[in-house]
Amino acid sequence: SPIYPQFLTGRHLHALFLNLVSHVDIELGTHLHDEKTEKAFTLSPLQITTKKSLPRHNILQYSHTQPIPANTPCWWRISLLDDTLFSKLTQLWLNINPKHPWHLGSADLYITSILGTPQSTQPWANACSYTQLYEEASDCDRTISFSFATPAAFRQGKFDTALPTKDCVFNSLLSRWHKYSGIELSDFSIDSLFPNFFNIHTEIAADSRSKFIGCVGEISYRIFGDVEAVRIKQINALADFALYCGLGRKTPMGMGMVRRVNSA
Repeated sequence: SPIYPQFLTGRHLHALFLNLVSHVDIELGTHLHDEKTEKAFTLSPLQITTKKSLPRHNILQYSHTQPIPANTPCWWRISLLDDTLFSKLTQLWLNINPKHPWHLGSADLYITSILGTPQSTQPWANACSYTQLYEEASDCDRTISFSFATPAAFRQGKFDTALPTKDCVFNSLLSRWHKYSGIELSDFSIDSLFPNFFNIHTEIAADSRSKFIGCVGEISYRIFGDVEAVRIKQINALADFALYCGLGRKTPMGMGMVRRVNSA
């Protein structure tokens, strides 16, 4: 049924996810709701499906001024950072009833499919263990390129900054990696890392309650100088991790969606 713009905010999608989780595990739903910082999941804004595959550098739709018409195919990404959540939510994925409506405000949504592996037309679908992420990370690739698909902003002290400095970006990645991976990146350093290309701008994501200013676009960093292979591997592992954990603030509400992209 039609989905009206006031129900397409990050807050409403956050509530929908917790409702899905509570459907199979009420205690887990309560736990995820009560987490204060570095939540164990990220969500995308609701996206209208198009027949064309997504372009390489794609900014996702994160605000709506018009209702999404009835019977419109949409997609929505849920990313889980805590490996134990996968097993806890297996029953949810396996037992989805395609005839059971889920509510987003006044709208009824029907889940028609769930993708958990890479798709040629859906670059946001994937699954990987932390061990695999680290083992497969390059120890020689010195160029790190990101595409910011929804506005990303970083907390500095009492205020936000939308500028993706290397410290903001990699401190955000490192804190989430250390909280959930179980793999310590000891003596991690980005002293040799510098931005060498950027095509970024700020955009405003506003809902009825607040205004969020963040960065979208593309940025590349390069590792310069004589750097040990293990240091290069650590930086690459975190860059690959960005697909799952996003960057900065409000990732459980659709902000800070980031993908590593080829620098060619």
